[in-house]
Amino acid sequence: MSILMNKNTRAELLRDRLARAMESRGTNQSALAREIGVDRSTISQLLAPGAARLPNAQVVAECAAALGVSADWLLGLSDRPESAADILATSMALTSAPRALVDEQIFAWHREAAGYKIRHVPAGLSDMLKTHDMLRWEYRPHLGRTTEQAIGASEDRLNWMRRARSDYEIAMPLHEVRSFARAEGYYRGLPADLRREQIDRFLDLHDQLYPSLRVTLFDARRVFSAPVTIFGPLLAVLYLGRNYLAFRDTPRIEAFTRHFDALVREATVAERDWPDFLHRLRAGIS
Repeated sequence: MSILMNKNTRAELLRDRLARAMESRGTNQSALAREIGVDRSTISQLLAPGAARLPNAQVVAECAAALGVSADWLLGLSDRPESAADILATSMALTSAPRALVDEQIFAWHREAAGYKIRHVPAGLSDMLKTHDMLRWEYRPHLGRTTEQAIGASEDRLNWMRRARSDYEIAMPLHEVRSFARAEGYYRGLPADLRREQIDRFLDLHDQLYPSLRVTLFDARRVFSAPVTIFGPLLAVLYLGRNYLAFRDTPRIEAFTRHFDALVREATVAERDWPDFLHRLRAGIS
């Protein structure tokens, strides 16, 4: 529910904010009046102590544009002086995403979040947990020689996690892991020995890193998630395929965090059941 503000209070707030914006911009009454096309007396009256006058919408809009602030802020309707476009540009960014996580941008986000819990829903199996042979099988048809960069990037991320003392929580769809173990769909043609080696890698990492590294599996028939990574309270990044959509505003980060925590609560395979599930999968590979 909004709180009503009387005319005198709003005029006082406008006077204060207009003066602050002019000082920040390094302008004076005469220069501002010329820029927005009004008499100097119009600006003087707005800035006069004790004046209860409120300008019309046109004057407010022109002052805001000239001073690089929002009209809502001048009128006390917002506590942020940036325009809505500037706020949006700061809180959300679109960056390119390579086929494999080779780029420096995503690693920079990891380093920025050192010490915070990182929550991750990968697009498939997590690159960070894959064997070198698995990465070569997956990426060589698309990346050629740069597959080795993908291998290096996954190793860098895993080594970073060991050093940074950040908890890393990964939630994957149950059907993705089953399809991998059975060499179905995306994983068709994946050799049995490579699948067993990859499961052994999952088990080794669990033994080495649990509980800092936790893996859960959710049933996509019950709950769904697009690929997303949440870097503590700092950043939430949605993977779109060719791009990352990155959010830095607190309400959206909190919404992504609640979404991830719901995946964990609804998990079909909980973090402590992950090793037993893997052993069963491995036994079923002929």
